[in-house]
Amino acid sequence: MRNLFRRKTIAMILHHADIEEKLSSGMKRSLGVRDLTALGIAAIIGAGIFSTIGTAAVNGGPAVSVLFIFTAIACGFSAMCYAQFASGIPISGSAYTYAYVSFGELIAWIIGWDLIMEYAVGNIAVAISWSDYFTGFMQGIGLKIPEYMSTDFLSASRGYHKALESFQSGLPISQLSGNIQEAYIAWQNAPQLFGVRLIADIPAFSIVVFISYLVYKGIYETKVASNIMVLLKLAILMLVIGVGAFYVNPANWSPFAPNGVGGVLKGVAGVFFAYIGFDAISTTAEECKNPKKDLPRAMIYALAITTVLYVMISLVLTGMISYSELGVGDPLAYAFEKLHLTKLSGIIAVSAIIAMASVLLVFQVGQPRIWMSMSRDGLLPKRFSKLHAKYRTPAFATIIAGIIVAFPSLFLNLTEVTDLTSIGTLFAFVLVSGGVLIMDTKKGGNTLQQGGSYRVPYVNSRYFLPIIWFIVLFSLFYFNSEAVFRFFNFNGAHYKTNGFWNIFKHQIPMLGYIIIATVVSILALIKNFSLIPVLGLLTNLYLMTELGITNWMRFIIWLVVGLILYFAYGNKHSKLRIRQ
Repeated sequence: MRNLFRRKTIAMILHHADIEEKLSSGMKRSLGVRDLTALGIAAIIGAGIFSTIGTAAVNGGPAVSVLFIFTAIACGFSAMCYAQFASGIPISGSAYTYAYVSFGELIAWIIGWDLIMEYAVGNIAVAISWSDYFTGFMQGIGLKIPEYMSTDFLSASRGYHKALESFQSGLPISQLSGNIQEAYIAWQNAPQLFGVRLIADIPAFSIVVFISYLVYKGIYETKVASNIMVLLKLAILMLVIGVGAFYVNPANWSPFAPNGVGGVLKGVAGVFFAYIGFDAISTTAEECKNPKKDLPRAMIYALAITTVLYVMISLVLTGMISYSELGVGDPLAYAFEKLHLTKLSGIIAVSAIIAMASVLLVFQVGQPRIWMSMSRDGLLPKRFSKLHAKYRTPAFATIIAGIIVAFPSLFLNLTEVTDLTSIGTLFAFVLVSGGVLIMDTKKGGNTLQQGGSYRVPYVNSRYFLPIIWFIVLFSLFYFNSEAVFRFFNFNGAHYKTNGFWNIFKHQIPMLGYIIIATVVSILALIKNFSLIPVLGLLTNLYLMTELGITNWMRFIIWLVVGLILYFAYGNKHSKLRIRQ
């Protein structure tokens, strides 16, 4: 067991990184603080602002703006922890490398495997969403893409059979939803080969191939593309906010939280999905001109800028039309269409295409660099860490990352993976926050500050954590005491009516959180832990509990598969194990 949690020292990691750079001439250092901030903005402003914000607003009402602030604060705690690690360990690898230093090899593998889910699976969903916006835009300018070339096979098959059921009930095709009509037409018109209908989402596949090629070519090309896309979408969003502000009806902000705190928190997954990108900045550490200073600054800048934009957009959007009407795939465009601002609606569609392409770009940059770091440690085959002789990028890893995202986007409908991607990201945030606590050597001190230019400001938990918990618990009992007592009443009528297990299984994540939060809080008081990492750990762990037992089960299954692969390959080939 001790061998499974063997840890690398910071000095060892930096020494081996220097050797790698000398042997392979290293990666090209092209990124400054502006470029890194642009990458962060590119990753954060994407599907969240153009699609998931609508669903979150339906549940939470105008109070979704407060949820953005709360989520940004939770991410901010973790961002400061990421910044301290990035400053002290300025190499690629992100949370994987940080976990190797603080928790050990097994946990590092788990988080590396977890990040595959965050980057790759999330990008499949983004690619499919990008395809929807792109085909809608092309149709708007008179260039219609056939349905069987812009719909995935599973959606077409399911939609076709639902349409047949509706026909048997006497409903004509004109009364079916737009998605069902599109799926039916795609299935009907698709060419066949040996009895198999040829249906695939070609735009989603094409954008992934193009982005992967751009990333393969080099970090400079990636930087230029990112900067251009960020400038365009920021300009468009400022236009949207400026024009939309004139159409705000303050009456639409009342009630501010129509479904209470519970309704607001239902949007956690969608809102948090908007913020998952800032950690991708840390994967480019070896391509930064001055990573110790620029990485921490860029993370904080990107988070602050995007939070302001999200809050402004959510207030303008819920002020323009009633929150109850925003449960559509493109809420921004829908709001402007309803107010007959059709030209702006078209501009928003263009902005969405640019925004989602930029998200793909950043995540396709991040994934290969995590694999590169894992390969350097022997946990993945050596080819994953080999740099292209000319472009100085992890070429093989970039190709594999492109394949893993591109081909599933052809045939699968994974737009429901938002929650699964969010739980993976939150897990990374929890570990990074916990990693800073573990690396503490004394009150107010941290081994990570050696050689680093940034450290999390030390605030003693003993003086502030009890006050924070008092405010939280008082608010909980004051505003929602009935729900609290209902949660702990295991003999209640709702258990007898619906079955004990059917109710209790959904409470397991929260019960687990209560136990872990209690233990962490007690340790924080006894050992004088730094407050910010503690809050980062507790808030992100709480957000994980809001994602439901189904996502937890999928997440656990994913981690079990990763553990099988680790013991089959990684543990045997670990360079740290061989050295020891």
